[in-house]
Amino acid sequence: MNKNELIASVADQASITKAQASEAVDAVLGGITSALSQGDEVRLVGFGNFVVANRKATTARNPQTGATIQVPASKAPRFKPGKALKEAVNR
Repeated sequence: MNKNELIASVADQASITKAQASEAVDAVLGGITSALSQGDEVRLVGFGNFVVANRKATTARNPQTGATIQVPASKAPRFKPGKALKEAVNR
């Protein structure tokens, strides 16, 4: 499912227009993005948690040249599915 298909699904389930569903989906995704960029967690009970994980700096190797390169420390978004989502997927 891509974003347009998600918007169409939200519009059908909520009995709203696709334009309104698009605004709602964009607002939800924007809220999650904003919270994660500030270092906060987003907990959606039954669905899952969005968190920010810290990656350590490391040394890697370029596979073409064999040269070592330094990979700087960074932050990465992570998603941990909730129990209800896991159960729904495994039915």
